[in-house]
Amino acid sequence: MKWVALVLVVILGSLQYRIWFGESSFREISQQREKADSIRKENIELEIRNQKIIAEIEDLRAGKDAIEERARYQLGMIKEGEVFIRILDSH
Repeated sequence: MKWVALVLVVILGSLQYRIWFGESSFREISQQREKADSIRKENIELEIRNQKIIAEIEDLRAGKDAIEERARYQLGMIKEGEVFIRILDSH
């Protein structure tokens, strides 16, 4: 009877070791969940960025206002008949 109890304790200990420290342990599953949450968060941020880029592309294709705004702010261009005034900081 002692041998049966000892064998059962060894088997139970082996199973508990696998649950807590082996492959697919609670710790590893927790780490995988954290990693998945991090990836989901990054995907949401990238999706928002992609939506902004798509909206900007559609705006550029649709009208002249976006093109004109880019020409003014990025290239420093002005329309014919306009006067360019630059205000400098005193610093």
